[in-house]
Amino acid sequence: MEGTHVIKVFLADDHPLLRAGLRISLSQRNDMELIGEAGDGFSAVEKIRDNPPDISLIDVDMPGLSGIGVIRILHKSIPQMKILVLSTYNDENYIQNAMAAGADGYVLKSVGIEELERIIKSFHAGKPEISPYLVNLAVDNSGGKEQDQGLTVREKEVLKAVAEGKCNKEISEMLYISTETVKSHVKNIYKKLKIKNRAEAVSVAVKKGYWVM
Repeated sequence: MEGTHVIKVFLADDHPLLRAGLRISLSQRNDMELIGEAGDGFSAVEKIRDNPPDISLIDVDMPGLSGIGVIRILHKSIPQMKILVLSTYNDENYIQNAMAAGADGYVLKSVGIEELERIIKSFHAGKPEISPYLVNLAVDNSGGKEQDQGLTVREKEVLKAVAEGKCNKEISEMLYISTETVKSHVKNIYKKLKIKNRAEAVSVAVKKGYWVM
């Protein structure tokens, strides 16, 4: 379509099938283009520097230079480029390392092509995106303030939802987890923050900036 900006995408992943699938999918769109691919970290850095895309999709686990190393280099050399991690690991250490290196988003590889394309468009437009495959990068790397007591990313999401007045069922549907998992998170939140009820949870959430009244 005339006047439509074509989003330039680069994919760094050591799985040929994943690269082929995304290549075929993007070739059928008129608003995105896969301008390059790499199967290892060193090639990714070289190719991206030679022809910077709008968004790079980087696997965290690649031969040679790791995805975290790639992100760190590219974030410093091409700061205007958006970097989305593609990973099979829903692990807080990987998330923290990706965030510290300069990633803009962390997407699980269980994502479907259409959902990934939607996430790419949202990040390119600078809009917030909610997806069960998109992991929150808002991990506290400051060493932990006294009242945070090491809340995980998911626990902070649950705390925010509690502060918004959502019941366990609503939280489970919103975060794509079971109600039993929600109950477990709430129990852990109460224990870590040394609180006893939802009213106290709201007070803490407002005080810590997880939710604004």
